[in-house]
Amino acid sequence: MLLAYCKRADQPDYAWVKEKFRNLGDSAEYVGMNTCMSCHKNVHDSYKQTGMGRSFDLATPFRSDAKFDEHAIVYDKDLDYYYKPFFKDSVLYVLEFRLNGKDTVYKRMERIDYIIGSGHHTNSHMIQRNGYLFQAPITFYTQEGKWDLAPGFEKGANSRFNRIIATECLTCHNHFPKHVNTSENKYLEMPRGIECERCHGPGSIHVKEKLKGILVDTSKYADYSITNPRHLPRDLQMDLCQRCHLQGVAVLNDGKSFFDFKPGMRLSEIMQVYLPRFTDSHERFIMASQADRLRMSPCYLKSEDLSCITCHNPHHSVKSKEGNKSNEACRSCHPSNKKNFCSAPAADRKLENDNCVKCHMRRSGSIDIPHITITDHNISKLTAKNKISEKEQKEIAKFLGLQCLSSTKPSDLDLAKGYLALYDKHMKDLTVLDSASFYLKRSKEPAKAKFNTRIHYLFAAENYSGIVQEAPTVSLSEMTDAWTCYRIGEGFSRLQKLQEALPYYEKAVKLRQYNLDFQEKLGVLYARLTQMGKAKDIFNFVLSEDPARPLTLANLGLIAAGSGDFERAMYYYDKALSFDPDYENALMNKAALLLHQKKIIDARKVLQHLVKKHPNNMQAKEALKVL
Repeated sequence: MLLAYCKRADQPDYAWVKEKFRNLGDSAEYVGMNTCMSCHKNVHDSYKQTGMGRSFDLATPFRSDAKFDEHAIVYDKDLDYYYKPFFKDSVLYVLEFRLNGKDTVYKRMERIDYIIGSGHHTNSHMIQRNGYLFQAPITFYTQEGKWDLAPGFEKGANSRFNRIIATECLTCHNHFPKHVNTSENKYLEMPRGIECERCHGPGSIHVKEKLKGILVDTSKYADYSITNPRHLPRDLQMDLCQRCHLQGVAVLNDGKSFFDFKPGMRLSEIMQVYLPRFTDSHERFIMASQADRLRMSPCYLKSEDLSCITCHNPHHSVKSKEGNKSNEACRSCHPSNKKNFCSAPAADRKLENDNCVKCHMRRSGSIDIPHITITDHNISKLTAKNKISEKEQKEIAKFLGLQCLSSTKPSDLDLAKGYLALYDKHMKDLTVLDSASFYLKRSKEPAKAKFNTRIHYLFAAENYSGIVQEAPTVSLSEMTDAWTCYRIGEGFSRLQKLQEALPYYEKAVKLRQYNLDFQEKLGVLYARLTQMGKAKDIFNFVLSEDPARPLTLANLGLIAAGSGDFERAMYYYDKALSFDPDYENALMNKAALLLHQKKIIDARKVLQHLVKKHPNNMQAKEALKVL
């Protein structure tokens, strides 16, 4: 389905905003929330109780909203793992284990470093290994008071302790960390929650002026040394909020990062954000969809100034009276002394205490987060009593296309990138790839401008011959995108053109030294080319960065076995299996080593486990038959 949507017909030019708000320039620097607190302590103290203020913190008993009773056990029936969270000496751990009857046959314990999520809906949990940040596989769902697998870890998709937390995720749930930009998920410094300057912009100019005694009576005038969202045009207010409250498919503009957006900018200056639309999108929406849903409201469409901060005071929790002014906002346009103030029966209104939100912003589930209910920000006459039927809710949704929420006229190349991002992150559907191909072909950009996206498309389509044909059209020395180099290397490697793959893998690693997946690919290629010294150096580097890498450990075992050091090889295989007891390569190599050592009974046990977990491994099945 070749559809794309635009946000609205036009966007006014707000060049004056950058001229007035002086902290939008490159000279302004971030000063940190402690500096802000020195003058705004009352605001700081109330803000720290909000969802944003509680968005990210150390994993301490004080910070956790979870229950740790006898029911705090999660079982993943698809992968056959149990999880038990517990505090010991004020340190939070998650124990992963497997049972055979009543016997524990495997266990792994990981320390939890951070809690992510305010507790209004969830507490999820983060692990840090040498600065590399990963998500733990279980979440506490506060509304239902229960533990379960984390969102996206269900139905066999449990990545256990290996889901990386990249900057796209972290820069919405936290303030700006110090990111190692040649990695995907390594951080040198980690803040503890969203800070003031995420909504107000860098504060250095503001602080310098106040220290010099340059004061502004903000009850009468705007202080343009720092951004106050209330003084921004509505479109820019919405862009600020939907930087995080518009969870869609985000595609960064060339040369931009998720750290580059500042309040007062257009979101489209940094990224394009797309949302997939379905035939039942009126019912299918995700948790962080508030900005999108509000834009659909008749109240928003008929108003010139209604925005998020009409109802929400970001300095106060939504649970407090100061933070929730929704009903007052409704009555500013729908005064209660009017005859047609509300069409609901008087008895119903009295029952709800004339609570507009209760009827017109109904509670709903989320399609991406289980066990929660959220407020639908599409303000509608649809009330709880006339909401759609259960049968209608089960309507089979058909994909209509991507809607661009950040730009009026996304280019064909931008749309191709959007569909590829949708395919990578959410929808492994051929129609999505077809749409990417369509817009890529229709784009009038020069071939070099389309090169990275073309390689991305061919890689997603598993057209490795196409990658090999396309690669020479741009010289390797001109390539600056690590993922493009990696994908070309993969294309050559999949066609067994190992020597041709090598320079592309090496360039990918040069550009992204701390992308450990790239490093492992290069190490495996060195081993396949019998350059064992280089392979060993790569794998030892990977382990020095992250010791929990089964692929690296298994390959070091294979190198040790090849040199006749069987004791060292067995150590590496067992170490790999301590992190992943079902890791196929480690199981196969361990079984081969046991057979070589004439340990037939032990080898048979390993092979039986291997066949149970990987029933398509014909080599293991044949080995069992021989035994």
